[in-house]
Amino acid sequence: MRIAITGASGNIGTALLRALDRGHEVITVARRLPDRYAEPYSWAQWRALDIGEPGADQELREVFTGADAVVHLAWAISPEWSDPSMVRTNEDGTRNVLQAVTSAGVRRLVCASSVAAYAPGPPEEKVTEDWPCSGIESSAYSRSKALLETALDVFSSRHPEVALARIRPCAVLQRLAAGEFTRWLLAPLLPPGLIGGRYLPVPLWESLRAQAVHADDVAEAIRLILDRQAVGPFNLAAEDVLHASELAQALGGTRVPTTKPVVRAVAQLSWLAGLQPLHPGWLELADQAALVDTTRARTVLGWQPRYRAAEALRDLIEGLRRGDGESSAPLASARTGLLHRARALTRGRPTHQSQA
Repeated sequence: MRIAITGASGNIGTALLRALDRGHEVITVARRLPDRYAEPYSWAQWRALDIGEPGADQELREVFTGADAVVHLAWAISPEWSDPSMVRTNEDGTRNVLQAVTSAGVRRLVCASSVAAYAPGPPEEKVTEDWPCSGIESSAYSRSKALLETALDVFSSRHPEVALARIRPCAVLQRLAAGEFTRWLLAPLLPPGLIGGRYLPVPLWESLRAQAVHADDVAEAIRLILDRQAVGPFNLAAEDVLHASELAQALGGTRVPTTKPVVRAVAQLSWLAGLQPLHPGWLELADQAALVDTTRARTVLGWQPRYRAAEALRDLIEGLRRGDGESSAPLASARTGLLHRARALTRGRPTHQSQA
């Protein structure tokens, strides 16, 4: 097949390039091009393009013309202030992609949504793909994914000739995304050696539970969707659910019992002061996100994740400790000296755009 991919230099996109058969013709779009001589980027054709720019739909039409399928992965998750706004990348960018799909006559579209699109679910029960996609109001990421789901519903009703599949993964982890997760999650002055160590205090509230999935398993699901020409939504998660004590164990540290209001207050103050990049809205998402049932992906696609959630998390933790990364701007290593990391601190303002 001829496959066009947006966001191919990111977490899922990089894994997808590893998973796809080299017999496909793959043309990829990214705002910042990776090292095109490095694996797995070397075998694809690349086009530098910001999908959120006005008029980008015309350039995307050129890229998509002749494609058998488009895989839309480009998404701003926790951008720094110097990056394009989330609205421009996510809402305007998706609008441009959908317009280009129709104008180029592409008949198959795979789009990356998220479990974050779902309304809060029952605390200990898993929901299927028919759970309402109304999002979690206190999370900008969740609201944006709920808007994406609405846009895809409208697109599908207006263009039934386009076979549409959408994936809804939980937290997507891999060792080579460690640089990206470091920039999203970790305070610059936190010594990397503490990550995953037994002396790391992990303040978590008792009711917290989470799912995770390895990036390679998400890529395999997309490969199966393309090969089997599957349509509809697919929840993607490893089978095991991690509770607070298990999360602390996987992180390698010691859980410090606390309450969510305390953790949120500390996160709010430190984020506003620029001491760490994690907006407290992410804590609300972690607390309220629905747990998902993956029966449909397993039965329709024959999908079987190779990694358990704890294994995927440990893979990421190992990358954080070692300062791993990839040869692309989103996944580049964040391993730097203490002085350089100290300079990353801002003076009394957040380092990343608001997630409220």
